[in-house]
Amino acid sequence: MDPKLWHRILVAHAAPDAIASITRVILSKLGYAILTPEEFEPLAETLDRHLPDLRIVDERNLAEVPDEDGGSVPIIALTGRYGTTGVDSRIVGAVKRPAGLHELYRLLQQILEETPRSTPRVPTHLSARCRRQGSEWRSAVVSISENGCLMRSPEPLLLGSRISMSVLLPRSGPLDLEAEVAYQLVPDVGLIFHTTSPRQREALGSFVMDMLLAA
Repeated sequence: MDPKLWHRILVAHAAPDAIASITRVILSKLGYAILTPEEFEPLAETLDRHLPDLRIVDERNLAEVPDEDGGSVPIIALTGRYGTTGVDSRIVGAVKRPAGLHELYRLLQQILEETPRSTPRVPTHLSARCRRQGSEWRSAVVSISENGCLMRSPEPLLLGSRISMSVLLPRSGPLDLEAEVAYQLVPDVGLIFHTTSPRQREALGSFVMDMLLAA
């Protein structure tokens, strides 16, 4: 990916296997570049920035983190099962080695983003059949995550209203979901899924990961 397209730059002070390989790939596609200190150094001048947005540091390597940060760059510590002691004030979060996608993504969102998401979202062109109060119509799902979707509906939908919808996923087939209209992003509406089963969440999560890997 072109460095100019990176949304955030993360520098990892850890062995390659301390972050799951699939985690690196997916985060990169979401705009979070994970670089080694050696990779970041020559890019810093090109990108006109001398500090990363965040450091991911194996707790055993904390002494290697440069002092010139002045404490301004937050650290996510990679730890064992007991977590971090909190002695180092630069540490704002911790995940267990090897760092998995969902755990690391949630922390990055909470630490770095003004409007954090709990799960990744991908653009789509999925067909949905919607039902409400005896009416039925077809809509287009233009983006989706495990928790909800952005939908283009020919029928007007009131904020706070509930609908039933069936979304056709390529591998999993149709998923019957209950959703609430949470917001508008004109001309679309944002829906939050309710009472999803483990099987439905797994199907949605697998679809999102497949789309990200294929991007």
